[in-house]
Amino acid sequence: MKKLTITVDDEVYKGLHARIGRGNISRFLNDMARPHVVADDIEAGYMAMAADEEREQEALVWTEQSIADLTHDET
Repeated sequence: MKKLTITVDDEVYKGLHARIGRGNISRFLNDMARPHVVADDIEAGYMAMAADEEREQEALVWTEQSIADLTHDET
C-alpha cells in the first residue's frame, strides 16, 4: 500500500466527508480509480456492470431516449 496526497476542491472534500465518511474516503477513491488503471480489473468491472440488471435497464432507457431526442430534433 502506498500513501498519496491529492488536492481536491473544497466542495468535493465536503461531499466526500458527507457521503462517504471520513474513514472511508481512501478506499472509495481507490475503488473508483482501480478499474481505470489496473488492466485485470477492467474486464471484471465490465462483467459486474453487465450483471447489474437495474443499471443495464436504466442505461437502455437513457440510450433509447437519447436516440429519440436526436431523431425528434432532426424533424
